[in-house]
Amino acid sequence: MTKLTFVAFDGTRFDVEAENGSTVMENAIKAGVPGIEAECGGACACATCHVYVDEEWSPAVGEPQAMEEDMLDFAYDVRPTSRLSCQIRVSDALDGLTVHIPERQG
Repeated sequence: MTKLTFVAFDGTRFDVEAENGSTVMENAIKAGVPGIEAECGGACACATCHVYVDEEWSPAVGEPQAMEEDMLDFAYDVRPTSRLSCQIRVSDALDGLTVHIPERQG
């Protein structure tokens, strides 16, 4: 299992054990992490699972694809490390990944 850490806007941390092949968003929903709404269910058709990838993890997570970039236009307070958590696949390479949840979703 891969460990993911979600940091809520108020600083509360949620440590989650995630299965490889699942998405960061799926694991947030399963664990009841507040602030990840995922209205489209992971179809990359909204921006309600927006997170900020911790800067040290940005290279491992990679850049968003064009479709994700288009959806990020609808996200609140987009930053250089913004990603949609539905588009980040969990793998051993992401063990320890930390993502921060924005104040609100788009």
